[in-house]
Amino acid sequence: METHDLFVTQEQLERYRQRGYTNADILPKTKEKRNMNLMNYFTLWMGSIHNISNYVAVGGFLALGMKPMHVVLAIILAGVITALVMAFNGRAGSKYGIPFAMHLRSVFGDIGSKLPGALRGVVAAIAWFGVQNYFGSQALLVLIIRFFPAFAGIAPGFNFLGLTAPEFICFALFFIINVLIGLGGGGVLNRFTAILNPLIYLVFGGMMIWGIQQAGFGAIFSYQATEVSSTTTFMGYLIIIAAILSTWAAPAVSVSDFTQNAESTRDQSIGQMLSMLVGYIIFAFAAVAVLNGASVAGINHDGQVLNIVNSWDSNIAVFVASFVLLMTTVSTNATGNIIPAAYQLTALFPSVMNYRRGVLAASLVSFIILPWRFANSAGGFITFLNLIGSLLGPVAGVMMIHFYLIKNQIIDLNALYFAKEDASLSQYSGINTNAYIATFAGLIVSIIGQFIPSLAWLSEIGWIAGFAIAAAVYYVLTLLGKDKFSTRVK
Repeated sequence: METHDLFVTQEQLERYRQRGYTNADILPKTKEKRNMNLMNYFTLWMGSIHNISNYVAVGGFLALGMKPMHVVLAIILAGVITALVMAFNGRAGSKYGIPFAMHLRSVFGDIGSKLPGALRGVVAAIAWFGVQNYFGSQALLVLIIRFFPAFAGIAPGFNFLGLTAPEFICFALFFIINVLIGLGGGGVLNRFTAILNPLIYLVFGGMMIWGIQQAGFGAIFSYQATEVSSTTTFMGYLIIIAAILSTWAAPAVSVSDFTQNAESTRDQSIGQMLSMLVGYIIFAFAAVAVLNGASVAGINHDGQVLNIVNSWDSNIAVFVASFVLLMTTVSTNATGNIIPAAYQLTALFPSVMNYRRGVLAASLVSFIILPWRFANSAGGFITFLNLIGSLLGPVAGVMMIHFYLIKNQIIDLNALYFAKEDASLSQYSGINTNAYIATFAGLIVSIIGQFIPSLAWLSEIGWIAGFAIAAAVYYVLTLLGKDKFSTRVK
């Protein structure tokens, strides 16, 4: 990929500061601050692939009725496609050094960027925060019961909207821990990445070996669940690809927050591609080996990797595996969910919100939505993934068409960082109405299957449907519009 990366000067930054852009997080990164190389991007997502929610999703994939090897191949293909989306949508960040907020402004306008920003930073982040809290609390529950069995019998008649007393206590405890970390900023957790990632691959590599020992390689890849859906192989591939794209829907939209720090577009592109390819090859074989290996061995796990961990005889193995799962969840939950949600709430309601209030408000909403209701089964979790994909797939489609086909990868930084008094003169002010129409068209198509049974297949591939329709509609509207770039309402 040929690159022509641009680096702002200190004089340019000073000009933008004088226009009111005093927050360093909004300004483009200078060459000196772009310190992430190919290896940094190669390791960036490796640990995030192996988490509880992804293993739950694979449990749902295996229930589609496809042969296990097809599931493995579909997961790897989905990883490659996800990497392409991340790398290409991240090019605006790596080429110009701009963060997600300004990348979004360059597409939707300064006013128009608020809604898609809220979809990523509030809706998706809050929902994911609640779901990850639930999965983390389940790992904590496994750990506590393993060493204190009496904990499982606390208040046998208690039921809090579907949670038993032990489940509620663990959820509340894990919830509070994550909120406290969110209030502290969560940045310190990044220092543990170098230690945590090797531990993740050590644990799940060991689990893959365990699964093969339990059942044998041949039995694992010939096993099929007794209760499966009648999905065709082709549709199964699309469902798996859409679900994994939905898993990464939020980072894929806001990937400029990561690529703005790239030493070059080449580094972030190759690094992310290798990260996803290697990570998902390992993950695909490990997940299928663990889940099917346990099934062949007669372990009733219901697609939940935690049930498999709890079946082990070794307390040390249970402790290490559960601890790594807990650490992974805490780290990704703070940096990927609650912190973006808090900042987005602050941006949307600056007069009443600050960062700490944003953390508390987002946390409260994540509790109110009762995330365990749609996260405690593989099928329900895939439905949740498709919903997130339906919300953010159209946004990604518009962003990529705009940057590559409409603007030819050109962003005018001087116009993007306009002064308030000059807003009427900037092409990036107001609302890009074409982008809004296209985004809503993609959203409607991706969720219509929830209301029209004959179109249910569209909702099963929500991210793909939303992305494709939004991209196509935006391109056609722009070509037909008076302004060949976009139509804006000031």
